[in-house]
Amino acid sequence: MRNKKKHTDKQRNKQKPTHKTRERESSKEKENRIITGKVDMKSSGTAYIISDESEHDVFIQKEKTGTALHGDIVRVAIKESSRHTRPEGRILSVISREKTSYSGTIAMSKGFAFVTPDNAKMPTDIFIPGDKTNKAKDGQKVLVTITGWEPGDKNPKGEITHVLGTPGEHFAEINSIMEEYKLAPNFPAHVEQSVHSIPKQISNEEIKSRRDFRHITTFTIDPIDAKDFDDALSIKKLENGNWEIGVHIADVSHYVTEGSIVDLEATERATSVYLVDRVIPMLPEALSNGTCSLNPNEDKLCFSAVFEITEEAEVLSHWIGKTVINSCRRFNYEYVQEIIEGKSDELSAEILTLNSLSKKLREQRIAKGSIPFEKTETKFKLDEKGIPVDVFFVEANDAHELIEDFMLLANRTVAEIMGKIKNSVFVYRVHDVPDDEKLKKFSEFLSKAGIMRDFNKTKNLAASFNALLKDARKKPYENVINLLAIRTMAKAFYTTKNIGHYGLGFHYYSHFTSPIRRYPDLLVHRLLFNHIRDKQPNIDRTTLEDRCKYCSEMERKAEQAERASIKFKQVQYMEMHREGVYEGAISGTTEYGFFVELKLNKCEGFVRARDIEGDYYYYDETTYCLRGKRTGNKFQLGQSVNVRVKKTDLIGKKIDFELVTTH
Repeated sequence: MRNKKKHTDKQRNKQKPTHKTRERESSKEKENRIITGKVDMKSSGTAYIISDESEHDVFIQKEKTGTALHGDIVRVAIKESSRHTRPEGRILSVISREKTSYSGTIAMSKGFAFVTPDNAKMPTDIFIPGDKTNKAKDGQKVLVTITGWEPGDKNPKGEITHVLGTPGEHFAEINSIMEEYKLAPNFPAHVEQSVHSIPKQISNEEIKSRRDFRHITTFTIDPIDAKDFDDALSIKKLENGNWEIGVHIADVSHYVTEGSIVDLEATERATSVYLVDRVIPMLPEALSNGTCSLNPNEDKLCFSAVFEITEEAEVLSHWIGKTVINSCRRFNYEYVQEIIEGKSDELSAEILTLNSLSKKLREQRIAKGSIPFEKTETKFKLDEKGIPVDVFFVEANDAHELIEDFMLLANRTVAEIMGKIKNSVFVYRVHDVPDDEKLKKFSEFLSKAGIMRDFNKTKNLAASFNALLKDARKKPYENVINLLAIRTMAKAFYTTKNIGHYGLGFHYYSHFTSPIRRYPDLLVHRLLFNHIRDKQPNIDRTTLEDRCKYCSEMERKAEQAERASIKFKQVQYMEMHREGVYEGAISGTTEYGFFVELKLNKCEGFVRARDIEGDYYYYDETTYCLRGKRTGNKFQLGQSVNVRVKKTDLIGKKIDFELVTTH
């Protein structure tokens, strides 16, 4: 190493910058700059910084993350180089933390303790002083709040605020998920009290101000276990032979006024969250299941989209406005499906007409570029202790699609009305075109799997997706193709800037049909009603865009919490069914092994490459598979395999499988 000459402050002050020195300093200033961004932490401890100030995400090595945690807003010094495809940097300071509370498992020592967080994106344990353990016992599931993290310290410091219970037990793990994602199962007392002051009776004056549908056949169709009903359909034969179809949505905005106590709480929650054993609602139960819910045989206030439709499902006209309805039946999907398949009912004719029209609407939509992904929902039957005694699936059938088609029609119509008004401020649900790089990788995978499809970004792209999904139906690799196709797509989100909805093939789209459980729908109702009344909204575009961004973030958080609760139950279920051999399909490959999704219950686990006997397996990046070095045997996406449970990790929500060779 070269010796460096040391200078005193006085000596340094005496040095005059030369021309070359100034050039070096100028070059250094060009190479390094400071940006602000959000931390996307990886389980390895490395991170990426997402920032509007950088064209690319900035990579941060583990030793350069400082005291930053996932989701924090930070200041970063970055150095961009033409030799790298991505800039790299160093976190200078934390501006604000996204969260300070974490659930995890405590390990006690003499005079202190450490908590290992459940969150995989939290790569460090949290140090707990001996007087801050809140009487927690070794190995318990706890909630810890970070109280500080001094530069130079290896771990943040915290204190235990709640003891959640024994790891792996139902209520401890569900409570842990709720704490991890900041989900409040109960409403504050002042919010509940405010609900009681909202008038529930509908005045004659209010009814007279609305279009009255109480004499027209109207009903709801929902899951069998639903408790809140925010949409209903009405059907009436017109004298000219056409059909009047009404899509009636609970008029939540009538009861939840802007800026009220209940509205502020709903703004904060942004969405209802559906865990395996409970619903954490956006609105208090008295509203969501009572006053606003379109319960049968009760007069209810609605915001409606009413259409005149021909027998061939051509929409001739529409009317949007406030209504009053009285639902005559509360149908569930299963019963409606039975009617579609031939079961007799006093409303069979109405159901069959709606089903016929919905199918024609769907055909029109797909012909114009809509991509109909298969939808399967995992459900569990739980005993009184929350233990899963059965796992089953709810797959979309004609009854589900009937409702979806008319909801899509209403959502699209409302968005188109507002979108065509010059300088209008509105909330859109948008979906961008697929990323070129993702399309390229998807095409490469399909080609190497022997599936030839043209996925160049052309006007035929949607048709290619539809043809692929149709060909894959009922084949062993169907789930994998669906999964990869969805991953290729961009994520939908809320915004005031309309770019259309690629997946649905709509130029205009919004969310209008679920204001009981989604805050953006409530915003849409208010903005739409302002337009109908020719009244300017009392919210500017910037503020509304911020709300859209927040709602999109809360939607992602709700999805993550729901997936975490499902994964926990899947692992718990498989732990109780360790014996036996299960058929599955490879759903993902890595250099360390591959994931397998079981055909019976869609539980997913991991087979480690080192555990596969008979050969050394390496990851072949060119074919996205694991290949045996000696035998040439390979394991690739969609391939059928037989496995048994090797290990379950309830806390980490992971399953390890081992291959079972059948002869």
